[in-house]
Order: sequence, then structure tokens, then C-alpha cells
Amino acid sequence: MTIDVAAAAADKLLTTTRGVRKRMDFSRPVAPEIIRQCAEVAMQAPVGGMEWPTHFIVATEPDVKMRIADLYRKVCDPYLVDLEAKMEAGGDRPKSGVELYRWQGETMHELPALVIVAIEGRFESEPVGMQAAKYGMVLPVAWSFMLALRARGLGSCWTTLHLYEEAAVAKALGMPDNVTQTVLLPVAYYTGDDFRPAKRPPADNFIHWNRWGDHTSPAG
Repeated sequence: MTIDVAAAAADKLLTTTRGVRKRMDFSRPVAPEIIRQCAEVAMQAPVGGMEWPTHFIVATEPDVKMRIADLYRKVCDPYLVDLEAKMEAGGDRPKSGVELYRWQGETMHELPALVIVAIEGRFESEPVGMQAAKYGMVLPVAWSFMLALRARGLGSCWTTLHLYEEAAVAKALGMPDNVTQTVLLPVAYYTGDDFRPAKRPPADNFIHWNRWGDHTSPAG
């Protein structure tokens, strides 16, 4: 099977959009127009409709970023301490990722922009099917936003720990009560030239044909 040039470019974008943390450039500003362009692209994500509009709340002022970062650290710090204790109790050494996440929390306020992707409405008390439908209206938009950033030389990473302080974050940003936050995306230009695909197990291990546990693909 031959892959055309457009497909190859799309595959590279999809397989090299990494969660970026230590390769963030804290010193290089991100122009509002870049955020605007990426939001325009993201709003074209394949969702079921726009009955529950998606919003991008962009924090760029130092005091606003600091308030969000402080709330993030309020959750992140004890979470990582607890995680390290559980790992040590199980005989495992804390993984390097723990320190990476701690570093991210410590430096979050220094990033050029923090973007919270949210959707109008509250639906945590609704049936799981309706919750899935509504999250399905916004999460593809957030992912498309990350892809648009990557295509322009910027990085981000998916983080949700701030949701444990969602009400306080909403208050800091002046958000109304009827808006649901979904993800916090730190945004900055990344350093270095490019990213490589991550090490992942083969997809065949996780494709189930017609029934759970059947990994043998149909003939054809």
C-alpha cells in the first residue's frame, strides 16, 4: 500500500505530537494571533454539533497564571508525595516521571500561556451516556488545538489535576458556574528541532475483532 504525501505529513504530525514539559521555551512570547489561529483550527474538530459551545480561556497575565499555578500545585504536590509513598511501599523506586511532573508544577506560572478548554453546561449528574456525548463535543477540540500548536512549532501537555480545584480556578478566571472545565494546556514554543514517535506496543495487541480477546484480523 502506497501512502501519499498528504497522508505521510498527517501521520508525522499525529505520531510526533508529544506531551511537552521540559522542552518548553519560557523566554519566547506566544502571540495572541497564534492562539487564535489554533482555536480556529480546533473548532473544526469532528464533533457531533455545537449545541454546547467550546471555550478557550487563555491566561497570559502573570498574576492570573500564578493563581492558576498555585491551585495546580495545591493538588499536584500532595498527589506526588502520596504517589511516591505508594511506590516505595510496594518496593519500587519513584520513577523519573514523578520529578518531571513536580517540575512542571513548580514552573507552570513561567509559561507564556495557560489554556483551559471548557464547555458550556454542567452534566456530572447526568447518565454516563450523556456525559460521554458532551465530553465528546469538547475533547476532540482540545486535541485538535494541540495538533495545531505542534504544526506551528509550539508544544503543550494534557493535564487535569487542576480539576480538583475547579471551582477555585473558575473563580480566579471569572468563569460562570454553568461552564465545565475539561483540560489545562500549558502552551509555549518548544526547544529543539523535532520530536520522534514514542515507544508504544503494537496496535494489534489492542484491536479486538468482533469479540473481546480476538486479535486475529479478518482475511482480506
